[in-house]
Amino acid sequence: MKSSYIIDYINENEFRKKERAIKKYNMLAYKKLLFDYYPSLREGTFPGVLVSTNDKDAIDKYELTLPTDKTFTKVHGNITLHYSVYRNQKIVMLETLTPEDILTEGHQKELTTYKGVMVSKSHKELDMFKINLLNSMNKNGFFKLNISSWILTLLTIMFASALGIFIAKLIIK
Repeated sequence: MKSSYIIDYINENEFRKKERAIKKYNMLAYKKLLFDYYPSLREGTFPGVLVSTNDKDAIDKYELTLPTDKTFTKVHGNITLHYSVYRNQKIVMLETLTPEDILTEGHQKELTTYKGVMVSKSHKELDMFKINLLNSMNKNGFFKLNISSWILTLLTIMFASALGIFIAKLIIK
């Protein structure tokens, strides 16, 4: 049986602010964090990717990507929990949640959502442009092309480029 670990924080106030922003704007990630990941950390199973190990001090650093909407990920990036495990002291130190800029802004101000994705007040137009671009690419089937369509498109571009080079060489002579 694995012994239990204690969960602690590098900066609890800042971490809790980001955690509340996740609760408000991304309930799925918050529920997985609260009901799945925190209990597993206490039990001594460490989900996520091992980023670095310090054998001298017995410290392991992990990054755990929380589940979120694909559009949110493409606009703002993955929601990631960064934590360290102090094996000798049996402590899990929660460091931060990223992307920090949107989570910190989400705590400070009431953010609006556009087509189901939260939009930053500091760069609202850029976020809305990204969301519209992703939606139009999905709607027009840009991401739904099969391999043969990609190959046909690539061959067409290569043929047009070769024809352009050939014509340019004829004009230069």
